[in-house]
Amino acid sequence: MIEARHVRALREIYGGLGDSKVSWAVTASLSLALHGIPVEVHDIDILTDRDGAYEIERRFASYSARAVALRASERIRSHFGVLSVHGVEVEIMGDLEIYDEAHGWLVTPDLATHTEMLAFEGMAIPVRTLDAEYVAYLRLGRTDKAELVRTWMAASRKAQEPEQKDAGCDNHAAAERV
Repeated sequence: MIEARHVRALREIYGGLGDSKVSWAVTASLSLALHGIPVEVHDIDILTDRDGAYEIERRFASYSARAVALRASERIRSHFGVLSVHGVEVEIMGDLEIYDEAHGWLVTPDLATHTEMLAFEGMAIPVRTLDAEYVAYLRLGRTDKAELVRTWMAASRKAQEPEQKDAGCDNHAAAERV
């Protein structure tokens, strides 16, 4: 569920980045919720590149709670910073990498090819595709979230399949519907 406070903070971010050249996308729980998956949203996670992380920090300097810097944990490395926008924590992650024991540090999929625009409250919000979210949750070992995303995607695909007609009937019109 997306609470009013999250909408207010998202609107502030959206407005502040609207005239910029920053490539960014909402990820994690808010991304899932914007896709319609029933999850609880606690914060806003913004995925961008290195330069984007520092530009977002500059544009929202009055909201800075933790300066953007290259940070690493055991499983995640990024140019990470935190904003507090109208009381909502906003995590900025630039050039995010996830550690995989078999392959080392893996760069997250490209924003340009793994982001889609979703209409929400009069805004066109860039969000990570569900496929990208699924892969990220698997790499992080968050199998519960990965399974939630996988199940949602499978149900969505099944719901979008045209109804099957009797064998030999023409399904041409159903296949062309968008």
